[in-house]
Amino acid sequence: MEVWGGIECTINRVGDQYFNQLQYQGHYKRLDDLALIAELGITKLRYPILWEKHQPENAITDWGVIPENLSFLMDNNVDVIAGLVHHGSGPKYASLTDKSFEEGLSDYAFEVASKFPRINHYTPINEPLTTARFCGLYGFWYPHAENEKTFLRILVNECRATIKAMQAIRKVNPLAKLVHTEDLGKVYCRPILQYQADFENERRWLGLDLLCGKVDQSHFMFKHLIKNGISRSELDYFIVNATIPDIMGFNHYITSERFLDERLECYPKHLHGGNGKCQYADVEAVRVADIKPEGAKSVLREAWDRYKVPIAVTEAHLFCGREDQLRWLNSIWKAANELETEGVDIRAVTVWSLFGAFGWDNLLTIPAGNYESGTFDISSGVPRATALSKMVKDLAVGKSYQHPVLNGKGWWENDTRIIYPDQNSIKPGVTSNSGPPVLIIGASGTLGHAFIRACTMRDINFVAPLKNEVNLIYSEQIEAVILKYKPWAIVNAAGYVNVDAAELQYRDCFLSNTMGPGNLASSCAKHGIKLITFSSDLVFDGKKQVEYLEGDMVNPLNVYGRSKAAAELEVLNKNSEALIIRTSSFFGPWDQYNFVFETLRSIQEKKTLRIAEDVIISPTYVPNLVDRTIDLMIDNEKGIWHLTNYGTLSWFDLAKEVAARAGYSSALLVPSTLAELGLQAERPLFSALKSSRGILMPTLDHALDNFFLHRNTS
Repeated sequence: MEVWGGIECTINRVGDQYFNQLQYQGHYKRLDDLALIAELGITKLRYPILWEKHQPENAITDWGVIPENLSFLMDNNVDVIAGLVHHGSGPKYASLTDKSFEEGLSDYAFEVASKFPRINHYTPINEPLTTARFCGLYGFWYPHAENEKTFLRILVNECRATIKAMQAIRKVNPLAKLVHTEDLGKVYCRPILQYQADFENERRWLGLDLLCGKVDQSHFMFKHLIKNGISRSELDYFIVNATIPDIMGFNHYITSERFLDERLECYPKHLHGGNGKCQYADVEAVRVADIKPEGAKSVLREAWDRYKVPIAVTEAHLFCGREDQLRWLNSIWKAANELETEGVDIRAVTVWSLFGAFGWDNLLTIPAGNYESGTFDISSGVPRATALSKMVKDLAVGKSYQHPVLNGKGWWENDTRIIYPDQNSIKPGVTSNSGPPVLIIGASGTLGHAFIRACTMRDINFVAPLKNEVNLIYSEQIEAVILKYKPWAIVNAAGYVNVDAAELQYRDCFLSNTMGPGNLASSCAKHGIKLITFSSDLVFDGKKQVEYLEGDMVNPLNVYGRSKAAAELEVLNKNSEALIIRTSSFFGPWDQYNFVFETLRSIQEKKTLRIAEDVIISPTYVPNLVDRTIDLMIDNEKGIWHLTNYGTLSWFDLAKEVAARAGYSSALLVPSTLAELGLQAERPLFSALKSSRGILMPTLDHALDNFFLHRNTS
């Protein structure tokens, strides 16, 4: 079984705008991307040579850096599968709904083959049926149609274009192979909608059946095609010019398996739809109680039984926590290997989105959009290898990848997956992961409690020892719990937190915040255990006036800040592999001991609240903080990282924003200066944080939305 790779490279059109994933990723501007890919050990790379990019006007083709990039890949033993159109509708001089698309793509394909004769594998059009649905049936992408006729017209044109492109390519390279890709899912339903599910389960094969010359008068879809304006002569073209793919590439996602339900009252209105005869909700099958999707192995087996043509999984990717990304790839790899053992000719699994993707949570309907990382995280503009990178390298050389989080179940396998029909009917249970645990120190505090929730939801095994079981100032107690629980990682969420009291209780503060983490660092280094501990924005003096980065000089103004700065030095001196998270002013929905809840309580109780308007911070939403910390822990990151939500403002402005979102007047909020508040400990007037290592956290606006959505969660 080979390991292939792929770069998310969609160029789709919305109105008159083209949205270019490679532009958002910055791939063409980074010289080292291809070296990173080659180091993974993959044998083939799905690489874009996209029509819309290189021939946007019907004139001379601009190849840009493609010649150099292709030469580098091939010289480093990475075969290229050239993608010519990826969810696109072609340049503006072509139209998906007429012959200009197939003629233009055929001409372009001939140019590519002539310019790059070393390429032997091609994907002229990625996922034509999916693209036809999004462009012609759902109206998301250009030409934004929403009817069956346009959907079928686009699909037929794409399939003809694929055949003509391969004919043009084979004039130059008779040995060129077609790697045809398509999304592969399945539709489930309640009994009354069985006819609709049957129809959609047949329609999912239509693009491949056309290419393979299978659509004759006896075909399930024949009459439907004729009824919707596809002529008999057009269908005969596919029989005469049948172009069976050399490899059928299938892309299976959790969202690929759907469920149809006529009980509209069980689902939000945006999921309601219909077929002209019956109204129903169309939802992800994995989210529905009493439905267990068959999964990748089953649908791949269906494809093999139907065509008996060599298969590859041409996209394996999931947007989720890092542990579930690892679990998803592991599950696809396992399914493929089992199928191979059972006699299916399956050639490879393709690790997709090597550099992540932008905006798929909005189906690429807006520019850029939210970023999801892949094998590499490019949040900072510089690719950072994630845990997936190590997994890919191991699989590529035939090794079994090992990580404690693989002992847990993916979210799609747990009851927490269920939203419908009643999203409140299922509550998180205990973790099913029986592998080595994460040890959570300080479980009774805000951070510790949040880590317990997150590990439970993410099915990461953990142990949270009681306070009397381990005191970090005693090394022998640390050693005892390590030997007892044998953790693979330790999260230190404990510490002295009262900034003002620390001015008088400096010894207690330093024992908890400096000596304790230092002792942990020594023990973790001795036993090869990953250590995660937390620092603060109060290590800075506020003189910078723009967000502090990880490399900025520390200069704390108070005892608490000095204890944290000393801890950073102590921990890294004793354990260079430790991960230190600097964060700031956190708030969350699960305990009420934070500024946001205090603001709401004061207003509700009609109390005046004096708040500093001259102190600038970067507030941090605890659920986001904990989730991103766990990702970095799994990635085995080290050193100092800044994790705060993206956005800076004063304490007073934060209070006003909270009041407004809760529907309250801010009349009881009184702006004050820090000096007027008369606090015991000196504080910096500016302590906002930003990371130079990666923008990992959502915006503050997004965080506040989620706070008000979840603040009553127990």
